[in-house]
Amino acid sequence: MSLYRLLAGFIRQHWRSYFASALMLVAVAVLGVAIPRQVGHIIDQLVAHKLAGAALLEQLGIVLLMGVAIYFLRVGWRLQLFAAAYQLGVRLRTRLYDKLTVQGPGFYHGQRTGDLMARATNDIDAVELAAGEAMLAGFDGSMTLILVVAMMTLGIDWRLGLAALLPFPLMALAFWRISDHIHHAWHDSLGRFSKLNDHVQETLTGVRTMRALGLQGRNSNELSKLAGDAAASSLTAQRWEAAFEPAVGLTLSTSAVTTLGVGGYLVWHNELTIGALTSFSMYLGQLIWPMFAAGWVLSLLERGKAAWGRLGPILDDVPSVSDDGQTERLRPGLLAYRNLGFSYPEQTAPALSAVSLELEAGKTLGLVGPTGSGKSTLLRLLLRQYPLQTGAIEWDGVSVEDYKLDTLRNAISWVPQEPFLFSASIADNIALVKPDATREDVERVAKLAAVHQDILRLPHGYDTPVGEKGVALSGGQRQRVAIARALLADAPLLLLDDALSAVDTQTEAQILQHLKEARRGRTVIIVSHRLSAVADADHIAVLRHGRITETGSHEDLVERDGWYASQWRYQQLEASLDEL
Repeated sequence: MSLYRLLAGFIRQHWRSYFASALMLVAVAVLGVAIPRQVGHIIDQLVAHKLAGAALLEQLGIVLLMGVAIYFLRVGWRLQLFAAAYQLGVRLRTRLYDKLTVQGPGFYHGQRTGDLMARATNDIDAVELAAGEAMLAGFDGSMTLILVVAMMTLGIDWRLGLAALLPFPLMALAFWRISDHIHHAWHDSLGRFSKLNDHVQETLTGVRTMRALGLQGRNSNELSKLAGDAAASSLTAQRWEAAFEPAVGLTLSTSAVTTLGVGGYLVWHNELTIGALTSFSMYLGQLIWPMFAAGWVLSLLERGKAAWGRLGPILDDVPSVSDDGQTERLRPGLLAYRNLGFSYPEQTAPALSAVSLELEAGKTLGLVGPTGSGKSTLLRLLLRQYPLQTGAIEWDGVSVEDYKLDTLRNAISWVPQEPFLFSASIADNIALVKPDATREDVERVAKLAAVHQDILRLPHGYDTPVGEKGVALSGGQRQRVAIARALLADAPLLLLDDALSAVDTQTEAQILQHLKEARRGRTVIIVSHRLSAVADADHIAVLRHGRITETGSHEDLVERDGWYASQWRYQQLEASLDEL
């Protein structure tokens, strides 16, 4: 969809506001062209000695009232028009936010956070200006131009009007060339601002890593270069916008010269009055606004087109995971992976090959294996973060693709290895999934996650702010807060994706024991590199190179001479050495 179709659709929806603004602008334009006419009439009356005293004051009072009416009408159309135009910005930001929230990880692999933020700010602002300022200047300028030219040619003298309009075709050609350069300049400027925004976002996010590696100087130089490029690009766009002014000035200066020449000739031969020439000169001065308005409109539209060219593809992008399911009720039952295969777009080797697993409701499954063996991929496919490629995943006999996404994801509590905490208090982060939870509920799940005592030692306990992404907490504390949050959700399926990697073995055992005692029929899948985390699982599956190579209980797998048994002996030896 083009920018013009977007604006046309928006104007149709808010036609009352735009129609009211248009009526007021028409009134402003009519009064604006009536004032020079009135002034010319007063001058002719004064020259003829037919106007003086009270009559003169009355005529001047009419001019003053016209000016006051124009003032209030201009305030009125601004209130009407901009109130509507700002709604477009709200709508576009809402659409962008909704679109970003339904996109899967595959979408974000090709996008940068800083660039998306720039599209949500600068780009939408540019489109909003096209819907407000551009529409205003375009309508007002066009209406003023039509009325002024009509008064100049039909109301005063058509010969004088034609003489004044002779340079205008050259100005139109200049505007066309300038607007083309402005479009490319603003497209480049918006892109460079996105790069600058992305660099700042990445630098602030990884500021501790940057300091640890001593990269402050290099990052500062890179920032200076990006900021300089963005400034230079923006200056180029502004220079092309400034080119409208000399084009307008040269055109109007030429028109003024021709007007004075032709007008003087007509006055000399008594074919035009001095008052009429004065009115014509005032009308010629009123053409300054329509000419500048034309340049302003072209600039705003080209800026809006450049911004929409960046924003439109994001809004029109089809979600990587479709939400076509119709089943809105999920009953916990048998969870089954059936001959599942999956490959990431950026990788040649398959992440999963012919994986089949079954897990009864209320049981615990442990997934172990070397790094990159496909353990986390199994969970992400279950969460439908990626579309299924081959095979199927069924829950209670229903394919996960047949469930509505909200229904499926509300039935799952997922704790990734790198949990995300918001810039809020610990209590608010835990209660995120259940805002009406009491403090007792929050403390209960914190105890289950073995983080309660850690929280009490913080300056403000549960009311301690965790900072951006939980920067005020250690890695193990962030993981346990995330586990507490997942437990508070009380979903029928709990996924722990290596969520105990940052805690010691004693704390890990404590958490697992609490989970076992408080499970209450909940199905649990634990992904871990530490085999002690899955030792008590009802069923364990070993993945290697995307395939299941071993299955069974902990006791069965230890007795076999396989990867699990050798890894278990190695980890037990490592633990015994740590105790020395």
